[in-house]
Amino acid sequence: MSWSNRGTTKWVMVVCALLIAVPLALAGCAKEEAPPAPPAPPAEPIVIGGTLPLTGIYAETAKWIEKGYRTWAEEINAEGGLLGRQVELIIYDDASKVENAVTLLEKAITVDKVDLLLGGYPGTACVGQMPVAEQYEMVYVSMGGHMPSFLQGYTYSFGGPPLMGQWWYEGIYGWLESMPQEERPTVCAAFTMNNPIGAALLGDIEEIVSQRLGIELAINEKYDLPLATAEPIVAKAKAVNADWLMSNGFFDDGVLTLRACKALGYNPKLISQGVGSIIPAWTEQLGADGNYITSGTAMHYKLPYPGIDKVNQIAQDKYGAAVAPSYFLFGYCWLQTLQAGVEGAGSLDQTAIRDYLKTHEISTIGGKFTFDEKGLPPPYGFATQVIDQKVELIWPLDVRTAEPVYPKPEWGQ
Repeated sequence: MSWSNRGTTKWVMVVCALLIAVPLALAGCAKEEAPPAPPAPPAEPIVIGGTLPLTGIYAETAKWIEKGYRTWAEEINAEGGLLGRQVELIIYDDASKVENAVTLLEKAITVDKVDLLLGGYPGTACVGQMPVAEQYEMVYVSMGGHMPSFLQGYTYSFGGPPLMGQWWYEGIYGWLESMPQEERPTVCAAFTMNNPIGAALLGDIEEIVSQRLGIELAINEKYDLPLATAEPIVAKAKAVNADWLMSNGFFDDGVLTLRACKALGYNPKLISQGVGSIIPAWTEQLGADGNYITSGTAMHYKLPYPGIDKVNQIAQDKYGAAVAPSYFLFGYCWLQTLQAGVEGAGSLDQTAIRDYLKTHEISTIGGKFTFDEKGLPPPYGFATQVIDQKVELIWPLDVRTAEPVYPKPEWGQ
């Protein structure tokens, strides 16, 4: 073999060796690469806790609040959670006792270490729980315990929305104020149950009726519960020719009052009922005689705000309700308010949540809210009237679902 052939052979052998060695080296490198990192464990859920009277005298209403809370939780979890974390609810049964509501809320805070608080019910429970929330500097969104509960200097409590007896007739006052003076009632007779809720309903009634509306307040009396008969009350109103009867009571005494009005042939232009005429039992008990009665509310399934149609449909499809009960909507809306604060703050820091709610407008199924230093939105209320045995919104105009019927037709018409 010549020298040149031997050189060529040598270079061929070198190239072949490289072709074999490089893949082997690369394969060895591949084997030495670190395995991919395991997926990060899911974030711990955000725990929201509190109490509701799931047994006892307030249970029927509270169970609808619970459904509202759970509907909100199911929806937000399906959408990816709150701050990207799933939410979990802890709801203790306080058995309709204020002392239980207080101790169990404190347990949720100190033992369960909940991240956020649920608002309680009814107003008496809220009165007891609001100072607890303040003590532990945790945001608390609920109906509140009427105006006095928001005058204690608490900074972490919000009514989003509140249920304020003092604002119950704001819608009716606004509706009457929109009328020419000559079309308004001229004489008002007001009878109010003698308890804290009645005191809240009274509010500034004398000043508003007499001064703001220019209507004579001929009678402004309280009565004790239970009301055995309403005939004496109705007879007094009829005797002073009151063409506006304010029956500021519960469902049972309201029904008695309406029946007494019909029995005594008393048919004023306007009848306003405190608590009771906006629930289904009103027309179940009174039939057509329950028509044309006005009242107030802070929540209604026909409000024209984004999301309320969907929530109303859930109440019908999942829970078999004819329409979404107000307290179902309240529960959902209270957690919407809390959600707005958390997302606005971008964290679970309670002071940041509080400060965001105090400085920003939020949007809920109950409308848009801003909150003052007391944790309250500006005074508002929706006027309702029972028309064709359905509760309709008649004021303000931007929420009206039916034209108001005024003056009230004769009984049976």
